[in-house]
Amino acid sequence: MNFPHITEEERLRRLKPPTGKVRMVLDTDTYNEIDDQFAVIYALQSKAKLQIDAFYAAPFDNELSEGAGDGMEKSYNELQKISAVMGIEGQYPIYRGSESFMAEAGVPVESEAARNLVERAMASDANDPLYVVAIGAITNVASAILMEPKIIEKIVVVWLGGHALHWPDTREFNLYQDVHAVRTVLDCGVPLVLLPCMGVTSHLQTTLSEIRDYVKDKGEIGQYLYETYKNCNHDHLGYSRVIWDISTIAYLIDESWTPSSLVHSPLLSDDCRWSTDTSRHFIRYVWSIKRDEVFKDLFTKL
Repeated sequence: MNFPHITEEERLRRLKPPTGKVRMVLDTDTYNEIDDQFAVIYALQSKAKLQIDAFYAAPFDNELSEGAGDGMEKSYNELQKISAVMGIEGQYPIYRGSESFMAEAGVPVESEAARNLVERAMASDANDPLYVVAIGAITNVASAILMEPKIIEKIVVVWLGGHALHWPDTREFNLYQDVHAVRTVLDCGVPLVLLPCMGVTSHLQTTLSEIRDYVKDKGEIGQYLYETYKNCNHDHLGYSRVIWDISTIAYLIDESWTPSSLVHSPLLSDDCRWSTDTSRHFIRYVWSIKRDEVFKDLFTKL
C-alpha cells in the first residue's frame, strides 16, 4: 500500500514531546490485565494536561477471554464499569474495537473504533495532531491507517508494545497477538512513540502494601483499584507487579520522566526479533523511566 509521504522535518516536529494540552484517544484492552485500569483512571485524573476525546476497546486473547472478540467485549464492559465507578457515565464516548486480529497483511479489520479514529483524525489540524495512545494489541489503530492512510498526516501514535531494542526477543503480548498490525504501524511512516515492556516500562513495579497505603482510601476509585490489585494474585508475600500501561500517560504529562531518543523504525522478523535498517524513518523510542516520579504523580492525582 502507498502511504502519504511525511518529510523528516515534519516527522521530527511531531515527534517532539508535547508541551501543551494534548488531545488524545485511548485504545485499551482494559480487561486483559490490571494495568489498563490504572492507566485509564490516571488519564482521566490528568485533565490539566490531557483532553480525552474517546476510548476504544481493543481485542485480546488469553485465559481471561474466549477469543479476541470476547476480549474486546470484556474490555468494552470494563470501560463502562470504570465510568460508573467514577460517576462519569456518558461523558466520554466508548467504542467497540476489532473482533479479530488482522488475518493478512494490508487488510484492515472493520470496527466502530477504527472508523471513529479515521473520522476524528481527519477532522484534526495537522498542526494540532490527535495523539492515539494504544496500550494493547494495535489492531484498531493499524486498521484505521489502512482504511484511510491520510490520517498519518494528522496523528501521533504512542504505543506500549514489544520489548527493548536490546532484548533478545520481542515476543511481547501486545505485539505478538497481531504482527500484521504492528508491521503496518512500524512501516507506514506514522509519527510513532514506542514504549517497550521488558527492559524499560518493566521498572514500573508496585506492591499491595504501597497500593494499600496510597490508593485504597481514595474513595470509590481507590477502592476499585485496590481490589483489582489485591485480586490479581493469591499470595502477595514478597510479590510485586508491573503497571506497564501508565507509562504512556506519564510520557504525555512530563517527558522528563520517560527519557527517549530518536531511532530508526525497527524491522520485525517472523520470529519476533528486532533488527535495524538505518535507511528507515525515525521514531521516538523511550529507553528509561523514572518509576518514582510516575507513581508519585499517579498517587497524588487519586
